[in-house]
Amino acid sequence: MEKETSGWTIDEYVTANGKNLVLAFLSGLTGKAKAEAIALLKLLKERGNLLGMPHSKPLGEKIFELRGNQVRIFYIFRPGRRITLLDGMVKKQDRIPAKMLGHLRNCQRDVEATDAKDL
Repeated sequence: MEKETSGWTIDEYVTANGKNLVLAFLSGLTGKAKAEAIALLKLLKERGNLLGMPHSKPLGEKIFELRGNQVRIFYIFRPGRRITLLDGMVKKQDRIPAKMLGHLRNCQRDVEATDAKDL
């Protein structure tokens, strides 16, 4: 049996009104923060669910975070080796604010509802 080498497919969550939250976040980054985010996304695409600490950490309820020194990018895994990026934030503290966690869970529910419709 051959080892899977094709990586993962990464897409972005888009709100009902058409806003791509991760793209908006990434577009606002500059310098080291932008370079860090790009490097983390490349790692995620290559390693998927095998990426662990210190680069990736589960937040519970199937939501994960990519962890850089300056940025956090939140994502979920979906069937078919797909990853959906939900949103991102500049790191200002170690804890993820409760408001952001609630927002991420809402995004996750939207993605899962869409998946359920497609079945």
